[in-house]
Amino acid sequence: MSTNRITNGIERAIIEDMLDRNREALIETARGLSEADARRRLVASLTTPISLIKHAAAAERIWFQRFWAGLDESECDGYSNRDEGTFTVTDDEPLADVIAEFERASQRSREIAARFSLDDTKDNPREGTVSMRWTLLAMIEEFARHAGHGDILREQIDQAPHRKPNP
Repeated sequence: MSTNRITNGIERAIIEDMLDRNREALIETARGLSEADARRRLVASLTTPISLIKHAAAAERIWFQRFWAGLDESECDGYSNRDEGTFTVTDDEPLADVIAEFERASQRSREIAARFSLDDTKDNPREGTVSMRWTLLAMIEEFARHAGHGDILREQIDQAPHRKPNP
């Protein structure tokens, strides 16, 4: 990921940079957590630091592999159904592997998105006609929202009596 924030210039570069920054922000909410802390349930939903990243990898596959590339579920590199299963992490999936899975799905999304212009459109049964621009912006929104969730979970974990906050 670029260390220089893109704040003006070509629209696509700005959008893609912002998306990558939100991808990284989500990963940072869980990086360095123990396996137990990554799985701690602090809210009633399935939302945990590790499940947010697992869900984000599925969102990448749903939008870019399934929708834009038109791949069948069997051709995707992981779970790609639009349901609560996107938050499911098995006990044998370490945090590092889930982060790597998200990074791989993100890279594949970049490659697929590069084949389309921002103005290219496709019909979606839920949203109607959507452009690649809309999809990239929707992913920015999705990952920013979940990074916010992750920030709150991380704050709760870091403030727990059994643990010292990471510097």
